[in-house]
Order: sequence, then structure tokens, then C-alpha cells
Amino acid sequence: MDLDPQPEPTITRRHKCSACYQQFKKKEHLVEHMRVSYHSIHEPKCGVCNKHCRTLASVREHLIGPLPKRHCAEVFAASGCDLCLNILESANALRLHKDLCRLSPAYHGNMTMSIVENYAQAETDMPSLIMGSNGNQVPEVVAMDCEMVGGGSDGSLDLCARVCLIDENENVIFHSYVKPIIPVTNFRFEITGITEDHLVDGMPLLEVRKKIEKILYNGESISRARLEGGNARILVGHDLDHDLDCLKMNYPPHLIRDTAQYRPLKRTNDSVSFSLKYLTQTYLGYEIQNGTHDPYEDCVAALRLYKRMRSQIHQTEFLTSNESNVTFDTKAYNCFDSSRLKGLVKMSPDDLLGMSVADYRCWCLDRSQNS
Repeated sequence: MDLDPQPEPTITRRHKCSACYQQFKKKEHLVEHMRVSYHSIHEPKCGVCNKHCRTLASVREHLIGPLPKRHCAEVFAASGCDLCLNILESANALRLHKDLCRLSPAYHGNMTMSIVENYAQAETDMPSLIMGSNGNQVPEVVAMDCEMVGGGSDGSLDLCARVCLIDENENVIFHSYVKPIIPVTNFRFEITGITEDHLVDGMPLLEVRKKIEKILYNGESISRARLEGGNARILVGHDLDHDLDCLKMNYPPHLIRDTAQYRPLKRTNDSVSFSLKYLTQTYLGYEIQNGTHDPYEDCVAALRLYKRMRSQIHQTEFLTSNESNVTFDTKAYNCFDSSRLKGLVKMSPDDLLGMSVADYRCWCLDRSQNS
């Protein structure tokens, strides 16, 4: 008895994202995915399979998490750096790399008020601009950290009581205790190490703010600094919005590099920040804030994190003019507009990734302008 021929199985073509490897039944769905995902060459990615992730924490989970990608985990275990997550060519290269990648704690000794008296000379010695690799002058970097005491009836109101600024070479350029504008009800001594005696001769908040603004704006007009940057300096720190708020200061957002808000340094859901203590131990390899907090130590940690993120090598030669613009706003620009759908569905996944733009400004762009 002849059997009826079986119909051939239908092969469904899948369209795979070249960044995160997610697959879609329709090309239109892939285009929509690219529109909302903002994949780009700047995203953290696995050094083994090149899968793009939103954050470095996601890459770490992909490599050594509870359910890692097996092949990637095996390669990483043999030749991966647990700090920067890079894959090295050999065991010897890995050993040499780890010696350089793991940094030593910063120590400056007891900073006294005498530093305040010398800050003007330090500011004079500090170069205001350096020449970038593209021939343009770009701003120097300053890191800042504040220590807070408590005010109000329950001591929960944060008041700036100590501030420190350092240059890119980790030299102190300004340090002062700050006299709060309202009475202190909780010195938080276990954390800050600050007592009433420290604040008796503290500098008034208004004077501190003026000195910090003079260092940061570097003779540049506020209006030009807000538009172009000009001679104004890049400000690095952790949770700078809080520090600036306690100093009653505003600073142009495009000149701020905040390790608490930088997308690759956030948690896996990219909406929650890690503490500076965790970031320092995880990505720099040493501990901070064991006991009282030292603002110099915190400044150095934030600065080193910034420089490590800035040093990452991406294919910057393929950047669009939009990505290189310091004030780029992805909400105002998206190359996957629905009006271009007919042309977009004809493009390959690699081409779609090549034209995609990140929804944050990668700090490697500072390096591409910075020698």
C-alpha cells in the first residue's frame, strides 16, 4: 500500500540581532527592536562571543553568573580578567595584565586646612587645556567628593561639611571643611570622622562654592560653558547630583561624568546604581571606605573608574557626527524612524547595527579627543 507523501517541513527564517542575538520572525520586528534598544559599538560585550549587553554587570553575569553561557564561561575561566572582563591571549599575558589592572589604594595622609591656602598656586600649576589627538583643545578633568553631616530635628538633612577636589594626576587642588548654613544635629562621626572642632574654623559654604566654581569654570563664562564647554573642566565624581545640590551649585550636564549614573556601571536592569565601594572593589581591585570615609580616597576611586571606562577601545572611526557631539540627544534623533521602514527592512542585521546610535554618551569619546 502506497503511503501519501509527507509534506516537507516549513522552514521559518529567523532574523537575528547582530548585537544581542535575539531572534525575530519578521524583519520589521528586528527593526523595531533596534529602534528601542539603542545597540551600538559602545555597549559592553562578551569578549568570547561578542554578545552586547546593557551593562558590565550583565556581561559579568553572562560569564560567571548563576547560569552562564557555558563556552564563554570556560574561556573566561582560563584567560579572562575578573576586573575589566577582557580576554587575554595566553596565561602569561593574563598574569601580566592582572598586575597592571589591579590597582593599589590611594593614600594622601591627613589633609589639613593648609591645603586651602595653597590651592590658588595648585590651580595655577594645573594645565587648563590639553591638546587632543584630533588637534582640538579639550578640557582637563577634576574629581570631587563631599562628606555630609546631618541637620534638622532628626539629623537626616544632608549638609556638606567637607569637600575635596583633585586633578587627573590625583593631586589635591582644593580641600576644606565647610561651615554648614544651619546647625548640625548629627556629625555622623563613625562615617565622616568629623567633629564640631573641625567645623569651628570651616570655610563658609558660599565661599567654598565660589572657589570650586572658579576651579571648574576656569575663567570661562557660564553661558559659553553651558553651550560648548570652552575652557571649563570636566567634573568627575560619584552621585554628583547630590554633592552639587548640597553645595547649592549647578554645573553643565555635558561636563559631568558621574560613576553612579554611567550606564555601563549600573546594575543589570540599568536603572539602579552600585555604591562607589562596590565599583572600586569590582573594577579596580581594592577596597575603600573601611571605617571613616576619606574624600580624597573617594575622589581617586571615582577618577580611576572614569579613566578606566574612558580607556576602552571602540571603533570610534565609524562614529557618526551625532555620537561625537557632546550634547547629542537620542530622544531627538533616531535613525530607525518608521518613515524609513521600507528601506530598513532591506538592510542586513550587521548594517542595522552599524547605523545604530547609543542612548548615552560613551566616555571613550573623551579619549578620542584627549591625548
